[in-house]
Amino acid sequence: MSTRSTTPAAGAPLTSGEARTYAAYSKPLWQRVLLTREFAIIAALVAVYAFSYVRVENFDGPLTLYYLFLDVAPILLIALPMTMIIVTGEIDLSVASVVGLSSVLVGILHVDAGLSLPMAALVAMTVGAVAGAVNGFLVAYVGLPSLAVTIGTLALYRGIAVGLLGTEAKTDFPEKWTDLAKQRIVEGQPYPWILLVVAVLAVVFAVLLHFSTFGRGVFEIGLNDEAARFSGVDVARTKLVLFVLAGTISAFAGVYYTLRYGSARGDNATGMELQVIAAVLLGGVSIFGGRGALHGVLAGVLLIGVVTSAMRFNTDLVDKIQIVVGVLLVLSVVSPSFLSWASGLIRGRTGLRSRSTAGTGKRSLP
Repeated sequence: MSTRSTTPAAGAPLTSGEARTYAAYSKPLWQRVLLTREFAIIAALVAVYAFSYVRVENFDGPLTLYYLFLDVAPILLIALPMTMIIVTGEIDLSVASVVGLSSVLVGILHVDAGLSLPMAALVAMTVGAVAGAVNGFLVAYVGLPSLAVTIGTLALYRGIAVGLLGTEAKTDFPEKWTDLAKQRIVEGQPYPWILLVVAVLAVVFAVLLHFSTFGRGVFEIGLNDEAARFSGVDVARTKLVLFVLAGTISAFAGVYYTLRYGSARGDNATGMELQVIAAVLLGGVSIFGGRGALHGVLAGVLLIGVVTSAMRFNTDLVDKIQIVVGVLLVLSVVSPSFLSWASGLIRGRTGLRSRSTAGTGKRSLP
């Protein structure tokens, strides 16, 4: 009789989306916690930051950390819903275009139409939710591939943004709002207030993904959407909700981006979707769905932020930042498959050696 079982051990949380076995829980707790991709990314983040702190001139100043957090804040925000979308096996490439579109809307509605900034931001976020709903409807209810849909809407939303403003930029924003976007939590400390928003949303999404029935449904969809449907998960509604969340959060990131730089332009945040997806995959989320953890994604975002921040101190490397991000994206996609292949090869050789030893009646050395 086989000793493997897909039933989790009593009291074990269903947070990884993977089928659990008794063998998986036979390992010590420290191994199950430390020997994971998420912990490896956290360790890499600490190592890269320590190396940059020691070797990169002027990297150790509090001003560097302050601008690092300002720069990664929009990526941290968008990575939260993107994690859940990729866990289901889908993807959203239109998030950066939604950032640009919401930026343009805030500029037009506030500067030209005279709406208050909070009202303009609310309208922009509503449009972002509608943009996400369009993606979700086409993917979840029409059944189109998310890659094809969001490539199309990436061009559509960016085209609308550029079409509304052209090459013009709206910059006449009240100083109290632009200052608020860059304000520190405590004066003299390198932590901007936007980190509080990121922290609150991170807790909300962590609870939603790892400690709720909705989150278990997200993992089940990523593992097998047909099985999830038969087990009672409303697959279409779940995907629609996730794309709406992605559109809304991306629009909020666009409002912050606009105030952070004091400029509303149609090409704002161009290419940001690459950084978001690279950080999510680097943080341990499987591109095939069904696996991932939010703390690994947050570490992945910060790792890319530290690398790019350190490279900016070297004028010869500034133009190569996108190359590094691209390499990290490729490695994050390829490494799980390579590790699975290597692990299978090692297990296969071990099993073959064990059978050979059993056939000759000899005991293998420990």
